[in-house]
Amino acid sequence: MKANDLQRWFDFLDELDHDHDLNVWHISLLLSIARLACKQNEKWIIRVSRSKLMTLSHIKTITSYHKYFKELQKLGYIKYVPSYHPDYRSTVEIIRKQKG
Repeated sequence: MKANDLQRWFDFLDELDHDHDLNVWHISLLLSIARLACKQNEKWIIRVSRSKLMTLSHIKTITSYHKYFKELQKLGYIKYVPSYHPDYRSTVEIIRKQKG
């Protein structure tokens, strides 16, 4: 990942400081997604699995995972595209909110 791409991630993560609707579990999930993006050398569309995100974010129950994951979708931070094919992972697109 290029330095410019990393800076865009840091800028995105800095914007989270100003959203009081987010809690520690939302931020943990977003950081887990960002970590996968860096490992996959991706920018904004990341291949994910529930088990991997739960492990990275330290969320222990599926119920809690789904709750916070759905809230991130409702808040407009991510767009989830499920894959029903066993050989392809689902994707999460990070939605960069427009300032203003």
